[in-house]
Amino acid sequence: MLSTSADLVMALDAVTFAEAAGYVLDDWQATILDAKPRRLLLNCSRQVGKSLTASLLAMHQAVYEEGSLAVVVAVAQRQAMETIRVCRNIYGALGRPVPAESENKLSLVLSNGSRVLSIPSTEQTVRGLAGCGLLILDEASRMPDSLYAACMPFLATSNGALALLSTPWGRRGFFYDSYVHRAEWHYVEVPATKCTRIAPAFLAEQRRKTGEWFYQQEWECQFNDSVTGAFRSADIEAALQEDDHPWNLASYARSWNK
Repeated sequence: MLSTSADLVMALDAVTFAEAAGYVLDDWQATILDAKPRRLLLNCSRQVGKSLTASLLAMHQAVYEEGSLAVVVAVAQRQAMETIRVCRNIYGALGRPVPAESENKLSLVLSNGSRVLSIPSTEQTVRGLAGCGLLILDEASRMPDSLYAACMPFLATSNGALALLSTPWGRRGFFYDSYVHRAEWHYVEVPATKCTRIAPAFLAEQRRKTGEWFYQQEWECQFNDSVTGAFRSADIEAALQEDDHPWNLASYARSWNK
């Protein structure tokens, strides 16, 4: 059982909260927990701890903000359930500081009225929630824009926080658009080389076996063009910056009149 003073420190300091649960944080994770940004854009390599970071934010809110709601959405329900599992592990490691009213694979509901929920990841089934204090979209680059749009009303009346976390998946969709406008976000980029838990020998093996394109996307946080695209995005963008666009008939009229 935590003392009142220790509990107060953890309420004010999410990093101490994480350490009390037994986690040794990387610097970037501690920075996020300190900042608790309202708009978090997390562009990360595989296996560096992005879901753990989001789970710590969700559980700190659940324990210390009575009646709060955190919602986890992922491409597959299994992924969202995994985040709930991490939340429950954090909760257990802390000694269950607030009694649970309900605890299962899909959700954690505490006696202080706080909830951490995972929800089905289709646009047709996510509607109906409101007053969300933290919305987590895990593997956001894989989500359709329609799902993103359907989730945004969760934050409409709460002014809640939004966390987009993912590895890249091409230059498309809302996650890539958020990256393009990353100055509007608390943006954090974590390639695999910055994670001491991933051995350089493993990364070298992945680079050799999977090829440069896949390696850059999965481990170096790079937004690459689709391998099935007819044109490179750089070529398309360069064409759109030309003064005379091919569909601008006035440019042809000028040449005819010369």
